[in-house]
Amino acid sequence: MTLQSFNMDHHWLPFTPNRSFKQDPRVFVAADGMHFTTHDGKKVLDGISSLWCVTAGHNRKPINEAIKKQLDTLDYATAFQASNDQAFKAAEMIASMAPGDLNKVLFCSSGSEAADTSLKVALAYHRARGEGHPNVFIGRERGYHGVGFGGMSVGGIPANRKAYGTALLPRVDHMRFIHDPVNHAYIHNQEPVWQEDILLELENRILPLHDASNIAAVIVEPVAGSAGWYLPPQGYLKRLREICDKHGILLIFDEVITGFGRMGVNFGADYYGVVPDMLNFAKGVTNGVIPMGGVVCSDRIYNAMMKANEGAPEHAIEFFHGYTYSGHPVACAAAIATLTLFKEEKLFERAGQMGTVLGDALHSGLKGLPNVIGIRSLGLAGAVEMASIPGSPGKRAYDIFMTCFHNGVLVRPAGENIVLCPPFIVEKEHIDRMVNVVADAIRQHA
Repeated sequence: MTLQSFNMDHHWLPFTPNRSFKQDPRVFVAADGMHFTTHDGKKVLDGISSLWCVTAGHNRKPINEAIKKQLDTLDYATAFQASNDQAFKAAEMIASMAPGDLNKVLFCSSGSEAADTSLKVALAYHRARGEGHPNVFIGRERGYHGVGFGGMSVGGIPANRKAYGTALLPRVDHMRFIHDPVNHAYIHNQEPVWQEDILLELENRILPLHDASNIAAVIVEPVAGSAGWYLPPQGYLKRLREICDKHGILLIFDEVITGFGRMGVNFGADYYGVVPDMLNFAKGVTNGVIPMGGVVCSDRIYNAMMKANEGAPEHAIEFFHGYTYSGHPVACAAAIATLTLFKEEKLFERAGQMGTVLGDALHSGLKGLPNVIGIRSLGLAGAVEMASIPGSPGKRAYDIFMTCFHNGVLVRPAGENIVLCPPFIVEKEHIDRMVNVVADAIRQHA
């Protein structure tokens, strides 16, 4: 297949420099296992699970067959005033995996929709309890919660926010970021121990500024994934949970990246031993094959919403929210097959084991190379932080990404970071190849 086989004039690519893409196109036409095939027949090793999604590897037959079977049985059914059997089964499986009393699943189609859904649930929950005044949200600097207006508002990545001004939610504040580049530039398979309590700012400045009684929810990623795999200080999430409990504030974990095995366990919540009030998911739940996202809510939230409507007519809807494709039967069939495959092949345990291999390779192979100023690894993911080129932020990482692609390895540039987060089926020889290609590219762009 050649580039002349398809017209590239009409597709506006997301989060991509469209002006330069046609000069050096990166077009995939097939995938299997750990590899993509490009339009010109080259093999590319998927070092990022195709954006954290394809955790079980590409072209998995059990998932494909489940989708085909579902298409032949029930292709689509509305989620409003009715449902489908696959949605109930998928919700049961997800709830059984979630920690604590997170037992009620609201389905959507993406992590962005999940973020906005969780914020709406938070507001509705407080109102259901007769407390309509909590309407402030607290996010974190460099946090990522999708590209909906709610998610962008609580998110803290400047480039995602700068064009939208007053359209962002007005009642939002942000905690400080969780990285210490001086004392914790290099972290391997451990939680960084800080000498200061980074959450004192939340307690001593942010909460008094807004009055804690006005704050509806705090939303964070257990690990800051999209920013470049930044790890929270030891005890950070437990202390955040305690602060939220003290003031009656809901705690939301955005686990679109950390959920479903990336940390070697079901969720980041399990890894850190903290149960949030809501847990957002997407990406790996269907192995990325069919879009799906969702929010797992606590029984307490669900029960409060139901109790508030006890005196309402039977036909009254308790929560005016949902999407056309919420609980899509084909997506749910894909999720059921994916979660079954995870369990049968013990892929979460394997992710934990291979995470150590990845971290060892990153630190031994890349530390000390030109312009490398940090390496962070935990679970089956790691990031190499590069010194910025003065006046050209992000260019060094982008150039390394391009060189790696041309040498047959797909990595992710995230700001000044090169991120690796391979599928759970990755072998040591795959990891060695990824790290060697990245090392060569770093030297080339020194």
